[in-house]
Amino acid sequence: MASPNAVANVRPPPDDELVAIADYVTGFAVTSGEAYETAAHCLMDTLGCGVLALRFPECAKHLGPLVPGVVVPNGARVPGTPFVLDPVKAAWDIGCMIRWLDFNDTWLAAEWGHPSDNLGGILAVADYVSRTAVAAGKPPLLMRDVLTAMIKAHEIQGCLALENSFNRVGLDHVLLVRVASAAVVTHLLGGAAEQVVDALSHAFVDGSALRTYRQAPNAGPRKSWAAGDATSRAVRLAFLVLKGEIGIPGALTAPTWGFYDVAFNGQRFRFQRPYGSHVMENVLFKISYPAEFHAQTAVEAAVKLHPEVGERLDDVERVLLTTHESAIRIISKTGPLANPADRDHCLQYMTAVGLVKGDLTADDYEDAAAADPRIDRLRERMEVAEDARYSREYHEPDKRSIANAVQVFFARGAATAKVAVEYPIGHRRRRAEGLPLLVEKFERNLATRFPAGRVRRILGLCSDSERLAATPVCEFTDMLAF
Repeated sequence: MASPNAVANVRPPPDDELVAIADYVTGFAVTSGEAYETAAHCLMDTLGCGVLALRFPECAKHLGPLVPGVVVPNGARVPGTPFVLDPVKAAWDIGCMIRWLDFNDTWLAAEWGHPSDNLGGILAVADYVSRTAVAAGKPPLLMRDVLTAMIKAHEIQGCLALENSFNRVGLDHVLLVRVASAAVVTHLLGGAAEQVVDALSHAFVDGSALRTYRQAPNAGPRKSWAAGDATSRAVRLAFLVLKGEIGIPGALTAPTWGFYDVAFNGQRFRFQRPYGSHVMENVLFKISYPAEFHAQTAVEAAVKLHPEVGERLDDVERVLLTTHESAIRIISKTGPLANPADRDHCLQYMTAVGLVKGDLTADDYEDAAAADPRIDRLRERMEVAEDARYSREYHEPDKRSIANAVQVFFARGAATAKVAVEYPIGHRRRRAEGLPLLVEKFERNLATRFPAGRVRRILGLCSDSERLAATPVCEFTDMLAF
């Protein structure tokens, strides 16, 4: 006779949410020309951000084999370096480089994040698969496969973020990188839909990193390598599943023990739209400033005010920052800033630098730049206020604005105009204006690492969509070897 307290040990079918992602990854044909064009620009921008990060020793120290001197046969190349690594560590390194300067693309919704962080796993796996295939006399993957995987990873991460706020329950958005990367790299490695489901289940059972390292007063450099860690873990899970590791079908919905009950206050994910190519088409590029995206328009407004304010800093009595709720909750803070990672998540710091210098670069977060006393004097005079319309239109699907306004008040009653910027230059509404600047940014970033001739060859290939799509992945990564 069965005990009344016994649990029926009947293995459930896989959660619908996992099946939907797997069916999309293995069965959906991307037909949007705009998505592929945007993905090519995303590839350029993402790799350029990674190459630029190599200038910073705190990033470079993390790269390379865990055991010095190890070279992996048919291993994956880490762009801008001489390293040839296993795809798990290569994904970590590429992901770390991409995210280090907080300069790659962004998606803002109920949750936010940086979908191009998935390129760490995608490029490492595609390179490894291609080199292994060539060594066996088989055809390699093409860059078209990489672009397709990017579109799908963007879509998975972005659609999960539209209606589901992980930060409100204390979890970090890099969970979505692990999930999206696990889905697409399992497929790149030859996995069928059932194996994609299994890899996804492990990605959710891993749980999520806490946002502690991204929030005051604990913000620190872990936020710069957390996405690399997530995309790398996805590659490891994909390899485990492809070796026969079974999944956990109720990873999300299992009562008491599933992700929903353990980590998401018992709520199921909500979805605004089916998976397609919407996220890549609408992704936000960080073109002008390496700043947390909620502050992009604040910096743009501050830079516009610099000619009027820069010579009158001693007369500033008050700076009014009008912003949206998410910016206030995530990056508005006062008091000492402990490190570069702390500074690039401070709305007041980034705005102050724009007012003082008329620009904002990655070097402005370093200790030497932060020692400029004018920056903290301005921070002390800043007042942050919410505009309800800004907060509302941040979430409206037909707008997705990221609005900020800056106004400076001087002694003796004088003041600047209130300069408002509602859509940053990387927004889809400003694509025509932004893309030429994105290409210039890519060229500048490449020039920090490669000679002029190589820069021209890389830029020429990436700017020719048909030739790029038809290029074997291993040939592409060879061009980026240092």
